Amino acid sequence: MLCFKMMPYMALAAFSVVTVACSQNKKPQSATENASADKALVGINDIKFSGDTSTAGMVKIPGGEFMMGGDNAQADPDEYPKHLVILDGFYMDEHEVTNAQFAEFVNATGYVTTAERKPDWEELKKQLPPNTPKPDESQLVAASLVFTPPNHPVDLNDYRQWWSWIPGADWKHPEGPKSDLTGKENYPVVHISWDDAMAYCKWAGKRLPTEAEWEYAARGGQTNKVYPWGNEGIGLGASKANSWDGNFPYENTGKDGFEGLAPVKQYKPNGYGLYDMGGNVWEWCSDWYRNDYYAKVANPMGVKNPKGPADSYDPDEPYTPKKVTRGGSYLCNDSYCSGYRVARRMKSSSDSGLSNTGFRCVR
Repeated sequence: MLCFKMMPYMALAAFSVVTVACSQNKKPQSATENASADKALVGINDIKFSGDTSTAGMVKIPGGEFMMGGDNAQADPDEYPKHLVILDGFYMDEHEVTNAQFAEFVNATGYVTTAERKPDWEELKKQLPPNTPKPDESQLVAASLVFTPPNHPVDLNDYRQWWSWIPGADWKHPEGPKSDLTGKENYPVVHISWDDAMAYCKWAGKRLPTEAEWEYAARGGQTNKVYPWGNEGIGLGASKANSWDGNFPYENTGKDGFEGLAPVKQYKPNGYGLYDMGGNVWEWCSDWYRNDYYAKVANPMGVKNPKGPADSYDPDEPYTPKKVTRGGSYLCNDSYCSGYRVARRMKSSSDSGLSNTGFRCVR
């Protein structure tokens, strides 16, 4: 999700003690969880279905089959082997869930997101190598990771050079406590964990797409193409997605019209009428992540409606269970990553949220 070439999404084991706190492991599971000692918070178990069964703002994706997996030389090992998948039809949100839509959910339910909650060290350390030292209590505060670009070239193997753990950063304050959503109602909501996305889905009567559904929808009916728009490189011709134009992470020319997040529906939709299936924000899928999943599931007869593996395994961080994210973000660049490729896989713990992470739903 951070567009890493060699490093995992949340390399907690390699982080300093300060950054260990960044995983935000306080899962929004119960109204008894506290951001402070005396304030009960609304969690996913408290959420009720809103009753809205319409498909307004959604696109019908026809059932069919496709070859899932990497299509070009940029493909990573976990994108192979390419394998046949067969899917039933479904509806998908035409764009990423916006701040306005998420605000409606929060106003209706009182839900409090992961980034707004103080991390619980006893839960957090379960995802870390044994004997990881506990951070100072001053670091275990409600916070999230915010992209803070340097003004000079940096070592691309050290993502601490452009990510900062900012207390008070959350979906309502995407750049930190002094920021707000004024004029950004139609931007994708960010700083959303997988747990938060699941809570929204419960209220909306929807669900997160499976990884297979997401890739099939992103391909837009095309066969074995690299991007949602086809095979033309992202830097060629008209702007196709909100990505990083220039030298990552210190120089963005804004050639595509935006240096940071963009409002939804700024670029042409793919063949199914879906917007921003490449770039803008990474999107959560329902599946657990395993690096060897494709090798285990591949079948010459095809796999029908796969739900992903039963558990998670990432050899880079074996102690941290992870969920799949797809689609890339405004930070992706061919010189550093290619997250906007339809087959590109990324992963993160379900309680992680960043300023380039959002979601869309299916029904």
